[in-house]
Amino acid sequence: MSNPGAIRRSLFGDVVLVAFLLAQASDGVLTYVGVSTYGIHIEGNPILGWLMTTMGQGAALATAKSAAGAFGIALHLTSVHRVVALLTAFYVAAAVLPWIGILYVWAS
Repeated sequence: MSNPGAIRRSLFGDVVLVAFLLAQASDGVLTYVGVSTYGIHIEGNPILGWLMTTMGQGAALATAKSAAGAFGIALHLTSVHRVVALLTAFYVAAAVLPWIGILYVWAS
């Protein structure tokens, strides 16, 4: 029996949300390592750079990544899983992979 008021679960949506949150966490850790190693000037996002200058690196990244995670969860709860999937791919391509390149490929 189905409950009409129950939230319909989506395996695709759940997997995409976990991937999104992992991408955000990875970006946060890699950004922290990057700015700790090379300085805040290496951060490509001027708003995040300003936040780091104002709040400190850790606090700024925790704030930004918590907000991004919360927005990703909100999108998931409104069942726009394809948008979350596209955002995940964007973060991996535009943030995680470049940091890996800077920190571990080109640095050696």
